[in-house]
Amino acid sequence: MSISYDFSGQTAIVTGGARGIGRAIASLLSVSGASVWIWDVEPVDLAGTQSLTVDVTKRDDISRALREMADAGTRVDILINDAGHLGPYASFETFAPDEWEQIVQVNLLGMLNVTHQVLPLMRQAGKGRIVNMGSLAGKEGLPGLAAYSAASGGVIAFTKALSREVNDTDIRVNCIAPGPIDTRMIRDLGNQTVDAMISASPVGRLGDPKEVAALAAWLCSDASAFNTGAVFDMSGGRARY
Repeated sequence: MSISYDFSGQTAIVTGGARGIGRAIASLLSVSGASVWIWDVEPVDLAGTQSLTVDVTKRDDISRALREMADAGTRVDILINDAGHLGPYASFETFAPDEWEQIVQVNLLGMLNVTHQVLPLMRQAGKGRIVNMGSLAGKEGLPGLAAYSAASGGVIAFTKALSREVNDTDIRVNCIAPGPIDTRMIRDLGNQTVDAMISASPVGRLGDPKEVAALAAWLCSDASAFNTGAVFDMSGGRARY
């Protein structure tokens, strides 16, 4: 069964939208009528969207991008915080500090940077939808991904806290916690690791980015107006709670 949404007249920012889950979300929001702005450090070629080169770890990049959008006469109705960095699959003892610092900078601090500058615009409008991309790792703590687990856990906790700070408005803040999804980020871990992830999955496969996008679109729609501060699994049954 096909489900469609109408986001006509709404503007969405999707960080990390050049590929993977972010790209799938940007594409779905665009075909659903939203004006989509992709913020990424990589070049973006996605029909129906506009893009700006933004490093979410740099506050000046974020400010510049918002000024450009304002100059174009756009507001921000939807924010998808998807920019992420997985890093190597290895024991924490073997991690160089600059490796785990980058993971925290992009996944956690980058999300905070973007949200901190976008939230006042939504507060002024009295409404908005924020969807933060966490991870199964943030709920359960996965060996070999200790720093990524820590950053993702921070995303989940921040989502819950922020939702309670803005519950006097029509701003809704939710989190998606995917398990392994069939993206380049996961495939780059190597066939052995990917095969182990598939073997550990009750449904016996990786998730499809389009499946995550469908959940994100629902969370941005009026159909999900009662949900806030929630964490939605997309793990193929791997999540234990």
